[in-house]
Amino acid sequence: MKEKSTSRRDFIKKSALAAAAFSIVPRFVLGGQGYLAPSDHLTKGIIGVGAMGRGHFSYAGTKTVAICDVDTRHLAIAMKQLNDSGVKQLSDFRELIQLPEVDIVHIATPPHWHGIMAAEAARAGKDIWCEKPMTRTIGEGKRVKEAVQQHGRIFRLNTWFRFKDNFYGMAVPVKKIKKLVDSGMLGWPLKVTVSRHTGFDWKFYWVGKENLTPEQVPSELNYDMWLGPAQYKPYNAHRVHQTFRGYWDYDGGGLGDMGQHYLDPIQYFLGKDNESPISVEVDAPQQHSDAVGTWRRIEYTYADGCKIILDGEGKDKDVPYIDGPNGKLYPGFKSDIPDMERKLATFPEPEEQVVDFVEAVKKRQKFALNEDNGYRSCTLVNMGLASVRLGRSLKFDPDKQLFVDDEAANRLIDQPMRGPWTI
Repeated sequence: MKEKSTSRRDFIKKSALAAAAFSIVPRFVLGGQGYLAPSDHLTKGIIGVGAMGRGHFSYAGTKTVAICDVDTRHLAIAMKQLNDSGVKQLSDFRELIQLPEVDIVHIATPPHWHGIMAAEAARAGKDIWCEKPMTRTIGEGKRVKEAVQQHGRIFRLNTWFRFKDNFYGMAVPVKKIKKLVDSGMLGWPLKVTVSRHTGFDWKFYWVGKENLTPEQVPSELNYDMWLGPAQYKPYNAHRVHQTFRGYWDYDGGGLGDMGQHYLDPIQYFLGKDNESPISVEVDAPQQHSDAVGTWRRIEYTYADGCKIILDGEGKDKDVPYIDGPNGKLYPGFKSDIPDMERKLATFPEPEEQVVDFVEAVKKRQKFALNEDNGYRSCTLVNMGLASVRLGRSLKFDPDKQLFVDDEAANRLIDQPMRGPWTI
């Protein structure tokens, strides 16, 4: 590992001559013999081809031309599924992002890799599709946002509920909820409660195991590269692949897994895409330093009094999903406002969003869920995780994007990375 990658700078330097002509604009824009026209399929390279990565091989309007994984078993399964001998197989993501034939880099790794890979892809001139959560820390999210905007990239975060499909227990798309909120019929400020009683499962089975016994690293896995920027800890099968979410070094349990699915649409319909809460309060058991545990309640408060309640223990059985001074909204889009549906029909629809990622890339348009609003909703997740880890409530400065008068909390914003990795 040390011989192969003493630093990102050395690696980029070695491949600069080969990739320089392609490092600023997507391949399809350059034209020329052998290149697809913008009307045809965009090409993509997928980093991480476990179950999630393999599920995106056939996304409409794209063609997979390269895959990367640190587990040779994953690569073999993926190649069999692709049934295409022309697809490149790689074990180092830095090689994939420098390929001139790749337009889009799809990141489907554990979250502790998202920040580094997304920022590096942006610097290499690639557009980016990243799985949720956007990043494992607030600081990594800042760096990704900066890199994407500095290099003029198109970024998509892969949670879609703000613009597509029925929203869990609400049984309607989020667009209809936003229309109701924008209408003012519920009043202001609003309180939103996310719990199993309003249709949202926090998946508390994503917890870690304490005092793991060291095991032999399987021959197919490059464990050092899987860990990457995370602190070195002896291998145990429960740390990697399907159960990594239960460890602080790689993710944040059920909140890390489902947080952006649940919270990004709330941020959208409350109109909070450009701001963050001023505080987060927590009720949770003391957490283990390595293994993620559960929590009972997390409460976010915005400057205008709006609140988001995460009810982990399902304490409030009859609580509305949205509680306002003039009305309530319950699961199934039921309300105590008389004749609500008829009244709602008289109000304007929410502003249209760019929801086709292929078209966003071709036309260089900002996607509906991008590096800006995605960073804000991921910050909601990471604020909550910081509060749970520390076992106390925290004040937050929405402008500085820092916790107020709490050095320990701010150390969780920019966490150290194991060399040679930086972002």
